[in-house]
Amino acid sequence: MSLEQVLVLLAAAAGAGWIDAVVGGGGLLQLPATLMTGMPTVEAMATNKLSSVFGTTSAAIAYARSTKVDRQVALPAAGMAVVSAGLGAWAAAAISTEVLRPAVMVVLLAVAAFVTLRPAMGAVPQPRLRTNARLFAAVATAGVVIAFYDGIMGPGTGTFLIIAFTTILGLDFISASASAKIINIGTNVGALLVFGAQGHVQWALGLGMAVCNVAGAQLGARMALKRGSAFVRVVLLCVVVAMVIRLGWQQFG
Repeated sequence: MSLEQVLVLLAAAAGAGWIDAVVGGGGLLQLPATLMTGMPTVEAMATNKLSSVFGTTSAAIAYARSTKVDRQVALPAAGMAVVSAGLGAWAAAAISTEVLRPAVMVVLLAVAAFVTLRPAMGAVPQPRLRTNARLFAAVATAGVVIAFYDGIMGPGTGTFLIIAFTTILGLDFISASASAKIINIGTNVGALLVFGAQGHVQWALGLGMAVCNVAGAQLGARMALKRGSAFVRVVLLCVVVAMVIRLGWQQFG
């Protein structure tokens, strides 16, 4: 790998860290950049997980110091996510992302429409939505469904977690993002354990990218906390639209 390619990957890791810290979806930037080096898809996913686990942990710490993390959902879902993401990573080599891409596009389009048509969503907490049934649904959705997706494909996981928490539990965007980071640590660790055991991780490159990912994550978390839910909502919409365009290009381009 050339020096120019390494520098591009380091820059992509910093940008991905910023996006992940604010709304998730950093894989939209980091994974394609890694694939452009000619690295096999599974190795690219594995190396990105190594980078992302450091950035996500860094962002989670920044959020936890300044805002409330919903531990009732974040902690049990994070524990489940380690297993679910590990299963997803194990299946990644056997299931083509071509099968998943159309479904993910449909979900993203629905998310974009939902956020656009409901401008009040995520602006302020809605505690009236919090019931035992909804709490169970949020934990299962985050810790099983979304975590498995992160292991098998990845990009947009943090975004899906934020949307799940705002719609199911009525959290505001900042609290949802803070809670999502805890679960994202679990998904990254679960997938990384499997990818590492299979020998797919490029450790030196991944650790170098991790340094830049942490720097981006710190900047993103501080901006989100300073500017509030309205800022997160705008970035969320931009990331969702970018993901739809990216996936559409891969599917039909």
